[in-house]
Amino acid sequence: MKPEKGISAAEDELAYWLALLLTPGIGTRRFQTLLSHIGSPREIFNTSPEQLIDKKIIPKNVASQLATPDWPQVEKQLYWQRQPGNHIITCTDPLYPVLLKEIIDPPPLLFIQGDVATLSRQQVAIVGSRNPSPDGAENTFAFARDLTRHGYAITSGLALGVDTAAHKGALASNGTTIAVMGTGPDHRYPKSNRMLAEKILQNGSLVTEFPLGTPPLAENFPRRNRIISGMSLGVLVTEAALRSGSLITARSALEQGREVFAIPGSIHNPLARGSHSLLREGAKLVENTKDIIEELGSLSSIIPSPEQPTTLPLFSKPLNHKEQKVLSRLGFDPSSIDTLVERTELTAEELSAILLILELHNYVKTTLGGHYVRNGMNAGN
Repeated sequence: MKPEKGISAAEDELAYWLALLLTPGIGTRRFQTLLSHIGSPREIFNTSPEQLIDKKIIPKNVASQLATPDWPQVEKQLYWQRQPGNHIITCTDPLYPVLLKEIIDPPPLLFIQGDVATLSRQQVAIVGSRNPSPDGAENTFAFARDLTRHGYAITSGLALGVDTAAHKGALASNGTTIAVMGTGPDHRYPKSNRMLAEKILQNGSLVTEFPLGTPPLAENFPRRNRIISGMSLGVLVTEAALRSGSLITARSALEQGREVFAIPGSIHNPLARGSHSLLREGAKLVENTKDIIEELGSLSSIIPSPEQPTTLPLFSKPLNHKEQKVLSRLGFDPSSIDTLVERTELTAEELSAILLILELHNYVKTTLGGHYVRNGMNAGN
């Protein structure tokens, strides 16, 4: 069975691309090998399996699969594309992201929901832990929000944690955000981010290289990461453990010649170790969006106002002598009440009252363990 009669010439050509993508044993590299040796997917299907085997382009078991394309599945993909807001583009399409085409193994096809033009926007990827600290999530949100104000689209992976904060930060300033998925376009993963995905579609796009029906398989997410970095000018890691998908994305970015940025953290925070590892490998240390803008350049004249800072809230109360003393004894690593009693020589009751005042006015924060840390914006006090 061949593509149904009556479809447009463009759909007819796309049908062969989809048939090749859906052929068992044809991955990204093998797809590109066939294109470079034979030509278009239509020509590939018109080439006998024996010729492909004789030329040692693909093995016998894969060549035999090309003899029976799954046309019903192809038609399902084409039907999906016909729905409003859905797009399937090939690597030869003018709408295909230019930067992504430059990587070693670009996806031969992309399935897109939303505004396909967003893929041509200049992008900064933001990735990190699925379980970030409160500071990590807040910093991610703030960096994403401010980078969109400078004209960049924010690209991430729709995962929980840092990815979610990055998408939400971009949306908070009515900026463009792109979610690259590790599933087919008919799946939303994780399910808890379904509403976020719908919001992204209002001012951005959802992108995947996987066809309809592809579930969330673990092996597909590292492949997804190369697209996140491949479409972007640079990748920002806000918080990540040493062994994480975020570091895979960052290292893909380095291999692709992209800029890599990392936010440093406390030596006691295990989620800072990934960032510190990247910094040792040559990533650029960033403390605010200005550090990224200076490297990449601003696409907009819009500068965040003092009322809308890059990272943490402004401080609203001048401090008296005792409050200044407590703040001066408090570092950026978590400290317990007992530790602060020793450092300040105040009673626990007096110290607790002062810490409450400092927390109310954004000078300090409490951690999940009930310890206290100093807010980063007040480093000068």
